[in-house]
Amino acid sequence: MMIDLPHQQPIDASQLRAIDAWWRAANYLSVGQIYLRANPLLREPLALAHIKRMLLGHWGTTPGQNFIYAHLNRAIRQYDLDMIYLSGPGHGGPAVVANAYLDGTYSEVYPQVSQDEAGLQRLFKQFSFPGGIPSHASPECPGSLHEGGELGYSLSHAFGAVFDNPGLIAACVIGDGEAETGPLATAWHSNKFLDPVGDGAVLPILHLNGYKIANPTVLARIPREELEQLLRGYGWTPHVVSGSESEPMHRAMAAALDAVVAQIRQIQRDAREGGVRTRPRWPMIVLDSPKGWTGPAMVDGRPNEGSFRAHQVPLSISASSPPEHLQQLEAWLRSYRPEELFDERGRFRPEWAALAPGGTRRMSANPHSNGGLLLRDLLLPDFRDYAVAVPQPGVRGSGDTRALGPFLRDVIRLNEPSRNFRVFGPDETISNGLAAVFEATTRQWQAALEPHDEFLAPQGRVVEMLSEHQCEGWLEGYLLTGRHGLFNCYEAFIHIVDSMFNQHAKWLKMTAAIPWRRPLASLNYLLASHVWRQDHNGFTHQDPGFIDHVVNKKAEIVRVYLPPDANCLLSVVDHCLRSRHYVNVVVAGKHPAPQWLAMEAAQRHCSRGIGVWPWASNDQHGEPDVVMACAGDVPTLETLAAVSILRRYLPQLKLRVVNVVDLMKLQSPSEHPHGLDDDDFDQLFTRDKPVIFAFHGYPSLVHRLTYRRSNHANLHVHGYKEEGTITTAFDMTVLNALDRFHLVINVINRVPQAGERGVYLKQKLLDKLIEHKQYIDQNGEDLPEIRHWTWGAPEAGMLA
Repeated sequence: MMIDLPHQQPIDASQLRAIDAWWRAANYLSVGQIYLRANPLLREPLALAHIKRMLLGHWGTTPGQNFIYAHLNRAIRQYDLDMIYLSGPGHGGPAVVANAYLDGTYSEVYPQVSQDEAGLQRLFKQFSFPGGIPSHASPECPGSLHEGGELGYSLSHAFGAVFDNPGLIAACVIGDGEAETGPLATAWHSNKFLDPVGDGAVLPILHLNGYKIANPTVLARIPREELEQLLRGYGWTPHVVSGSESEPMHRAMAAALDAVVAQIRQIQRDAREGGVRTRPRWPMIVLDSPKGWTGPAMVDGRPNEGSFRAHQVPLSISASSPPEHLQQLEAWLRSYRPEELFDERGRFRPEWAALAPGGTRRMSANPHSNGGLLLRDLLLPDFRDYAVAVPQPGVRGSGDTRALGPFLRDVIRLNEPSRNFRVFGPDETISNGLAAVFEATTRQWQAALEPHDEFLAPQGRVVEMLSEHQCEGWLEGYLLTGRHGLFNCYEAFIHIVDSMFNQHAKWLKMTAAIPWRRPLASLNYLLASHVWRQDHNGFTHQDPGFIDHVVNKKAEIVRVYLPPDANCLLSVVDHCLRSRHYVNVVVAGKHPAPQWLAMEAAQRHCSRGIGVWPWASNDQHGEPDVVMACAGDVPTLETLAAVSILRRYLPQLKLRVVNVVDLMKLQSPSEHPHGLDDDDFDQLFTRDKPVIFAFHGYPSLVHRLTYRRSNHANLHVHGYKEEGTITTAFDMTVLNALDRFHLVINVINRVPQAGERGVYLKQKLLDKLIEHKQYIDQNGEDLPEIRHWTWGAPEAGMLA
């Protein structure tokens, strides 16, 4: 598509000089951050005393990013763009810090890093220095949205940022090393989900500089024709800017950006004003420039610029290094002609600083990169209006997440005008029991449609792609720019984003301590299709370990909820959607299951997070002989079934049933803000009685959380033991000794008061386990008394 617009004129000489000056200044500041702790403007000959003792940082990607940033500044000013910058190539921190300093934002946020020689010295010294700032695009840097400590997520974040932001452009610099990661390689397909009417635009800039730490990159070593075919095959229109000479590269980059802006505006105009609904081929840029561009060409007789050796610190400088290294560094720094860039006070000269956009048009000051500034509360319906009727404990339910679906449907409806809530998931929204949301919305989809497709449209509040990485990255980008969302996923496969969760949790932890950063909406996971109801999919789908991974993170960030029924699930999700700056993990079932608490009781129980269920206990007039604890829907069912057996056959035993919704209640309050204090914990679990704990996940997690408790030695946890196969739902619990029969046997083994009655009951239960195995092998379903068991029925607890 050829576009001929009046503003597509070649860059003039004054603009060219300003861009080049900005680029040289940013490069100078970047080298200074890596090396210098004093003499920031080279007022005197460079000496070893001016050099940091430890030289840390990454130079290779930095000059290319500085080049891009300078040109984006010009484009923002010329076209009045609302643009943010995402630095994907790992440790590009020197670049984003340098540019935020040059446009003034850094000094506004950190006045001690002032716009003068003293401020420059602080800027240099703090980089990769104890008590200073990291070498990547960290939360401390204004304008940083994507940390880049781990590679692969920048493009996903960029798309999440522009969903429902029709005026925003996310300029996403992608390292050619980063492009080798699975998440990034898949993220190119995000253009099939971007709505040119209601969403903004993503401008990928593939930074093709040839090398990783020690190896060439794949995309740099394939023929250019093949690279262009690859990108066009992904659905992009690439514009290639290639070379190493500064003036031709400036002209080529300016022309490419002019063309790209024109194409983006044309695509959006065609869709928004002309009603064009065909999927556009969005433009992108391939910047082919040398690794370590403008740095030392040779070091110790070996090529540096344009090689992998430029990746980190090109010149080692210490008392034991060759003295010519110091001379090379000084020549390198002086090659940027700092006397032309900074005045006598050390201030960036105003004629060059004028390249920066004004106010919040600066990429380092754009409020979308500090999304809490833009965050507005969700409008939420009253979750109590969606209550499941529970006239008595144990009534059958249609599936807990199926009761949640109508609530989420109406969350979507209420917030449709503000367009600030989305549901993300890897093709599992219906499978996970949330089909009701499609009464209010569709899946957003820009690729071809067939007549038999369901719930697909150019715009929608649900975004599904069979890539957990993309769903996580999209949602993170959406949250980081001030919106709300929910990620629903099969429990076993949420592990795919373990590392992405790590990075986001670290971002939340760090930003919570930065005064100018504003809290974000919480990252909410709904894990359905969980371990205990994956009998038809088998062992590969049976893994509850994500919650183990989550609780490793800082206590002020993570929350884990295991609602036992639908009304508790509604209460928990309402709480999570209202919360700020947490990671909330909610595990819930989708299959028909007993319902235990009416809504009022459920709300009270969830507010406490843990509590005794008096209607299931019989110890009201004395101490219990045993505490039957449970966390999770299936463990709760099996615990109550075990209690019914105990009450029928060992009526002399005093039983206390404790249910846990908020898993972190188990931890000491010195380790987690939700933790019960020791007195309250002992009142629930006693100081010396056996506790038989049926747990949704791996038993070791409960022991980890409770090891400081006085009664920990008497805590006996049943949970997932890495046993599973294609089998019946109840047999899954039997294989892992979480079933009612094993729970009762453990009580008999631990409680002397079971007496001789307990001996005979234990044998009966062992026989029942044999009968169970024979029955399922012959019939392919569970025993009738298992399938039809109901709490409180006359036959409840009877062993047929």
